[in-house]
Amino acid sequence: MRPSHSLRSRFAILIALLVGALSWLLGTLIGQDSSQRIREEIGRDLAEVSYMMVDRLDRDMESRAGMLQVIGKLRALSEPNDIVEIRVLLDRLQSEFPSIAWIGFTDPGGTVLASSDGILEGVSIAQRPVYLEGSKGLFIGDVHEAVLLAKLLPNPTGEAMKFVDISLPVHAADGSLIGVLASHLSWSWADEVRLSILEPIQHRRNVEFFVLSNDRTVLLAPKNMIGQRLHLQALDDLTARNSRWAVQEWPDGKTYLTGLAISRGYQDYPGLGWTVIARQSINEAYAPARELLRIILLWGSFLALLFAVLGWLLSGYFTRPLRQIAEAADRLSAGETSEIPDFKGTRELELLSQSLRRMVDSLTHQQTALGVMENLAHHDPLTGLPNRVALEKYLPRAQQRSQASQNSLALLYLDLDGFKPVNDQFGHAAGDQLLREMAVRLRSCLREGDLVARLGGDEFLMVLQVPSSDALQQAQLIAERALKTLGEPVALDQRFAQVGCSIGGALWPLDSSNLSEVLELADQALYRAKHAGKNCAEFHSLRQYTSHTLASDPLS
Repeated sequence: MRPSHSLRSRFAILIALLVGALSWLLGTLIGQDSSQRIREEIGRDLAEVSYMMVDRLDRDMESRAGMLQVIGKLRALSEPNDIVEIRVLLDRLQSEFPSIAWIGFTDPGGTVLASSDGILEGVSIAQRPVYLEGSKGLFIGDVHEAVLLAKLLPNPTGEAMKFVDISLPVHAADGSLIGVLASHLSWSWADEVRLSILEPIQHRRNVEFFVLSNDRTVLLAPKNMIGQRLHLQALDDLTARNSRWAVQEWPDGKTYLTGLAISRGYQDYPGLGWTVIARQSINEAYAPARELLRIILLWGSFLALLFAVLGWLLSGYFTRPLRQIAEAADRLSAGETSEIPDFKGTRELELLSQSLRRMVDSLTHQQTALGVMENLAHHDPLTGLPNRVALEKYLPRAQQRSQASQNSLALLYLDLDGFKPVNDQFGHAAGDQLLREMAVRLRSCLREGDLVARLGGDEFLMVLQVPSSDALQQAQLIAERALKTLGEPVALDQRFAQVGCSIGGALWPLDSSNLSEVLELADQALYRAKHAGKNCAEFHSLRQYTSHTLASDPLS
């Protein structure tokens, strides 16, 4: 059997579940909406940051190229009469712009005449792209590793040095080629650009930048990825016209919010087709949404507990009348005098209390009627003694009590002697009066716990609770008392009548363990008493039949 729960606890649990479910549902919806909004917001930010960086790289490249074009038109280069003056110019230019790793001026044949810090002076670079392309016009080359300068330039980090070349021809007044102004820009300049853009958002988001060449080779990225070719689906349809963002799975198997932008160039600078990518882990991107969901669930749990307590207290106000009604009903069921309270103010409680009051009144009337009917059904209407129906219900209970107390039952069948002549002589009314008097006298012979029942006509049965040690003696004493009492004259309308009595007795379980068989043995004993001369008692024994003829005189 499952344990029951009070209405208050059910009400409190229901409120807690409802508030908890609502908090979970609200948190889930808000979390999903927040995740979508955060994804879009961060995605746009990453695309904008990518565009900012690629635009910054293009602008810086264009400005450096423009600066070299201005220097290339100076008289000191177009009329190179003083090499020392040119070297001083180039040294100052490098000191003012640290991103210029090396800058030099060659003769028309490609031999370096002057350079910053005198590096490579006298060395021919005629076969290098920086000279070959620069002699034809403005040349801006893609990122490449140092070849001649690797061992000549200081390299505190020890990492491979990379450069971006910018070179241009220097012409005389008549348009003839005087030489080539060539420069190597350190690729660390791009990392400086990255840091300058990344710093404002780094405290809010853990963002990584990648710079890819036109063939998707990684130029700037975490060290373990530099030089690799990056294959991303989002790069396939990327154009220079627009930046974009996407949720993209990367080669490491993780998913990132990815912003992309491709170089557009700037003014006359067409750009080198670089692609800048900014990425952030999807887990970090969704961290604010998860934190919001966690806060909502925490507050939801707190509110669920709070409202459960409030519901518990509030339900007590409504369930108190129900408890009072239940307590009154329990008292009524226990047989105590009680009344169902009549509550006012709440329609449902008022209807319930009124309905229960009417039901109790109805049940009380029915119980009274049923009691009367049961009394009539179990008692002889003439004598008021229990009848056969009451006897059949009583015998099993008497048998159980005797077993529990290790006692015995004595069953005495009684039949009046000389009743018919009285009935015929004095009439049926006098006969009924005689039977009622016999019933009163039989009751007076009983002890506490004994029973006498009218079986019909002038037949009666006595059920006696007797100790097993002297059961027969106790039964004999009651039988003697009954014979004496019933044999006394009875006044019937100023006339007297006298009857006798025959008694047959048997003992349970001494004579038989079967109670029905004991009744049969008592009936047989009555039969023998009738044939023994009446006005006597006969008892059955399993060992032998013993007849006891009892005198009608009183025994002391």
